[in-house]
Amino acid sequence: MEYAKSKTIFGNKNGISRYVLQQLAALYDDRAADTSMASYETVAVMAAVTAKIKREVAVYLNRQGQVVFVAVGDCRNVSLPDLGRRRGEHRLSGIRCIHTHPSDNGALSQMDLSALEQLQLDAMVAIGVDSDGGVTNIGLAWGGALTDNSSFLYNSWADFAVVDFRGYLTEIEESLSAVTGYQTEAGQERALLVAVQTETEDEVSYAYSVAELAELAKTAGVEVIGMVRQRCRHAVAATYVGRGKLEEIKQILQNNPAEVVIFNDDLSPVQQRNLEAAIGCKIIDRSSLILDIFAQRAQSNEGKIQVELAQLKYALPRLQGQGLALSRLGGGIGTRGPGETKLETDKRAIKRKIRDLEARLQEIVKTRNLHRQRRNKQNIPLVALVGYTNVGKSSLLNVLTDAAVMVENQLFATLDTTTRLLPLPSGKECLLTDTVGFIRKLPHHLIAAFRATLEESLDADLLLHVVDGASEGVEGQAEVVLGLLKELGVADKKILTVVNKIDLLPEEQGLARLLTIFPESMAISVLEKQGLEALLAKIEAMLSLQTVAFSVCVPFQAGALLDEIHRYGTVNSLEYTAEGTKISGTMEKAYWQKISSQLEPIEPIELK
Repeated sequence: MEYAKSKTIFGNKNGISRYVLQQLAALYDDRAADTSMASYETVAVMAAVTAKIKREVAVYLNRQGQVVFVAVGDCRNVSLPDLGRRRGEHRLSGIRCIHTHPSDNGALSQMDLSALEQLQLDAMVAIGVDSDGGVTNIGLAWGGALTDNSSFLYNSWADFAVVDFRGYLTEIEESLSAVTGYQTEAGQERALLVAVQTETEDEVSYAYSVAELAELAKTAGVEVIGMVRQRCRHAVAATYVGRGKLEEIKQILQNNPAEVVIFNDDLSPVQQRNLEAAIGCKIIDRSSLILDIFAQRAQSNEGKIQVELAQLKYALPRLQGQGLALSRLGGGIGTRGPGETKLETDKRAIKRKIRDLEARLQEIVKTRNLHRQRRNKQNIPLVALVGYTNVGKSSLLNVLTDAAVMVENQLFATLDTTTRLLPLPSGKECLLTDTVGFIRKLPHHLIAAFRATLEESLDADLLLHVVDGASEGVEGQAEVVLGLLKELGVADKKILTVVNKIDLLPEEQGLARLLTIFPESMAISVLEKQGLEALLAKIEAMLSLQTVAFSVCVPFQAGALLDEIHRYGTVNSLEYTAEGTKISGTMEKAYWQKISSQLEPIEPIELK
């Protein structure tokens, strides 16, 4: 999992120019080679910025070489991220720290070594930087039991660059596994899942929710070591689970080390803080897990903005004036800072960032509105695919339009909206758009952040509600989708239920039961391409439920309207007069409403 999905720069930024902050933000795009501690480009930018601002710069990289956190400090300290991954005396965090020393000397200080040990980093690197931004020497210390935190000093980048990070780390992991008896996969976290069933949740809904939590963890790249369940009237206010269940969780983690405990419901900031203190490892809830998956999946600029906005709104009430999130490099005398002042500074920075992202999102909404207006002028109807996550919406889009959208058998495989032209049986066309899938207990702030994307559903002429016919929980999934559509204000739109994956049904009685549950629905198999022609015919029929019989006189100067009438309608008679072209025929109501406002009818309009 990542720790800083946005390009936020943390720490003391006072007096730093916007250009320099942009340089630092660009570090998030850098990636070190598999065997390298850091890329030369990353180090060069850090050294140049350090020489200019006379402050330490720190970046934190994960096992994949991705920069996950960037911070600036002063000559003595720099803020650390909430690593949270570490747990147990003989476990490493999967994170390495590369930071600068603006004092020409890259030798690791006692504070550096203290941070390496306390945070159980993979490695700690210090870059000595001279006044011209040149690298003087480089200090390195490895985490783990092999080196006993002894440090090395390299006199040039060339000497340091040949250090085999991956190879040496493998040796460390093998040594640690001999101590713990557990073989780790580099970069993968282990998680214990916790789910509470309260009196407000029935057995069926609870069972599917728990199964989804395990699937969400798998999608996020986490190895699940076990599941802890509890039944109670309501969750405990302080710790979510009862005292006995809390002791059970601690006992399980002692025998089966894990880096994170994932809870099936949203935790309050107080519950999260109390659980971290009691259990001693990273605690996340269902919302945080979904946000992490969304952050991994977001590809477009719009998607990334919406994810970052949701993350910041989630994180804001969880900022605390204590804990790892506000720790200093090394800690101890001379490094303590005014925690509450820093807390308020962080809160203000996050609020400013939220306002900035909301403004950028508003610009995206304006752009979408312009596209919508242009589409309305072209008289092309819009059909939106909606439904539970992983029911086959993207697969349906691909098979109908050759969209080549990525398809995976995972939750939230699609995050960014894709729209394609869909040919209809009559030769006319509509637009078909894919939207993000829904799920139980979807965070409200996530729905709010993605409203710009989901507004495609608000403007659609027809919603195709795709359901997974092979899922035992299909009814519950459909209820979740319809409830969220109601929350978005689109439940009263024209909706066609599409039952997918009928090829996986064991018998015909199963399909008959589904068609009883979802009357007037269309049964298809995207994989076997069954029922697609009938589906297209049904889509066209539903887009053409009301037909207008018209008779109008089109002025000669409005020739473009005449072309639109020929294109979208059926012309029965045509007569050229001195006033213009008299034309009569039939047309779909949706098209006619967009054309008729510019014309004067000479005969009453009738609806068929």
